[in-house]
Amino acid sequence: MNVIGVVPARGGSKTIPRKNVRPLAGKPLIQYTVEEAKKSKYLDRILVSTDDFEIAAISRDVGAEVILRPSELATDTSPTEDALIHVVETLRKNEGYETDIVVTLEPTSPLRTAELVDRCVETLFQTDADSVITVSETRECLGRVVGGRFEFMLKDQPRRRQDREPLYKESSTVYVTRVESLLRLKSVLGERLYAVITRDDEAVDINTPLDFVMAEAVIQWRQRRGYGNGGTN
Repeated sequence: MNVIGVVPARGGSKTIPRKNVRPLAGKPLIQYTVEEAKKSKYLDRILVSTDDFEIAAISRDVGAEVILRPSELATDTSPTEDALIHVVETLRKNEGYETDIVVTLEPTSPLRTAELVDRCVETLFQTDADSVITVSETRECLGRVVGGRFEFMLKDQPRRRQDREPLYKESSTVYVTRVESLLRLKSVLGERLYAVITRDDEAVDINTPLDFVMAEAVIQWRQRRGYGNGGTN
């Protein structure tokens, strides 16, 4: 099967202007994702979908292919799935290349490892899944605030954190989707959704300036322990 990695990276960002090319520990943010994706055993091609020429230039320099997406697919409200489908259809139209599996790698998760990407692809291969996502564990007491009152989502949880039942939250780190499901449902989340649990240090998702600070701290922590920025030896 043909497995492609797609990095959706538009130029606009309101919370952090020029986020995808902003330096993180000395390298543009998007560079981390492309460099680690290149180490995967399963990704046949790595493509960056962007509307931005600076992002395109950096991506090519670090070894990715680039597909320029039209501006109407790069607005603040444009679903990521539209960009993924555009990549699949562009490869089919321009090259006759048929994609079987799309691995979505958001550039805002720069600390994922190739090993994690490969575990997700292998989960798809080894099960009846039509999609696989990464999740991270939490033992926090979650709830809702209704009319000023706090209501626990799970009642009567132990007060000691280690005694609580673990919950899992979508980490946005890796999405693996069969193309048939992507095209039919217009979603990276299929009807047979499996999960791979990721480490906390891989699940850093950069959406605010503080997230950049946290990501740099994790990179420094990894380096002190003999790991590269991507987290692998």
